[in-house]
Amino acid sequence: MTKRSSGEAAPVTRRAGGPVRPFGFARKEDVLNYVRDPANNIEFIRIMFPDILGRPMDFTFPREELARAFEEGKGFDGSSVEGFVRIEESDLVIRPEARTFRVLPWEYVGFQPDIRWREAVMFGDILTPDGRPYEADTRRVLKEMLSRARTAAGVDGFKVGPELEFFLFPSNTDPRPLDEGGYFFSGLHGEIRKEIQLLLKRMGIVSEYDHHEVAHGQHEIDLRFGDALEMADTGMLFRYMVKRVARMHGLHATFMPKPINGQNGSGMHVHQSLWRGGRNLFFDGRDPYHLSAAARHYAAGLMTHAREISSILSQWVNSYKRLIEGYEAPVYIAWGQRNRSAYIRVPRYQPGKEHATRLELRSPDPACNIYLALAIMLAAGLRGLRDKAPFPDSVEENIYHMSNARQKHLEIKTLPRNLEEAVRLTEKSSLVRETLGGPLFEKFLANKRQEIQDYNRNVSGEYDKQVSDYELRKYLPFL
Repeated sequence: MTKRSSGEAAPVTRRAGGPVRPFGFARKEDVLNYVRDPANNIEFIRIMFPDILGRPMDFTFPREELARAFEEGKGFDGSSVEGFVRIEESDLVIRPEARTFRVLPWEYVGFQPDIRWREAVMFGDILTPDGRPYEADTRRVLKEMLSRARTAAGVDGFKVGPELEFFLFPSNTDPRPLDEGGYFFSGLHGEIRKEIQLLLKRMGIVSEYDHHEVAHGQHEIDLRFGDALEMADTGMLFRYMVKRVARMHGLHATFMPKPINGQNGSGMHVHQSLWRGGRNLFFDGRDPYHLSAAARHYAAGLMTHAREISSILSQWVNSYKRLIEGYEAPVYIAWGQRNRSAYIRVPRYQPGKEHATRLELRSPDPACNIYLALAIMLAAGLRGLRDKAPFPDSVEENIYHMSNARQKHLEIKTLPRNLEEAVRLTEKSSLVRETLGGPLFEKFLANKRQEIQDYNRNVSGEYDKQVSDYELRKYLPFL
């Protein structure tokens, strides 16, 4: 059983140089010193990693095993990484990274009052028993893409800031909205959003703001932008924390893209920019939109490859029930500054804030594998940069209300209508295959084909744009 923190500060030890925070370590020696200090009461290390589909997997081991885990890794059953298509049982090893160490911000209490402990959570590299990188480690895909960006484009920073939306429901079988609030008004459970943020803050994860979203019972918390790999780890912890705090309040939180018919779905708009030597490569003060040539080519790359990467950014059958006209979803591959029906939005420049110049990609949803999503965004953007892809004119009018003739005149394409179409496009994509690597590419597609087959076996065509009971039974409990 667990007991919530009762307002006490996060565990802190005192050193000659002052207090030591329970996060932000750079070296494994510092982590080991913190864990071995009895005052911190760290008894277990929880290792977290994503499966192919981005679902959080984890296991724990006693703190005494951490030194060995740093050196040799910790073994686990590799079939847990395979997603729905568990091809074969295999032994794998995960080696934790010291810089990912964070202490969970509560104390566990046993049946005996004197049995109390804390846990730390860590991420790491998944390896085969002989020490080779595991081909289906999606976190590795993002790390390798970041390395390619440094080598091929001289980019030493890929900064991202996701906006993660979610719903609160009575339970994982009851998707009834708990309020009738709308965008910025009249919603309930703002205190739950605050509690989530305060607990994340104790782990060194900083948010920028929170609010009620458009749909009834829908919420959003925006995280402060940061480096992509750390933000992907943070995204995993964020989803874990949201679900955990909701459960503490007797509720169920879900990142399912579209749980309610007739209401907006949940997106994960991703603000992004490229950096070199501490300088934002997307800013150009002479441009009318304050976008550099690099930003324009990068955005053009995202748009050029939008259809073939859609299955990575919107990876579930249910994702495409969100991507329909009329619900502020980015169905159309276009860009603008004020246009929330477009694929990419360019936030207006604020004088003196060159570092904040960025692109906002609006198609991903929060149920995707965030490591693969960030990797494929970067890959598509860099491909546009490499090819000097032409950047189309902005579109500021509501594309939902635009005639087909005008859409054709402006050469506005649409995202895939469903996962089946998205997967067919991905199958032909050299960009996605190159980014994921052949084995992971095939495993991801095998998972998606299985999902499509199961859906088609259980749901009729009348639900092309409607959420079916099958989706609620399948996705609501775990997304």
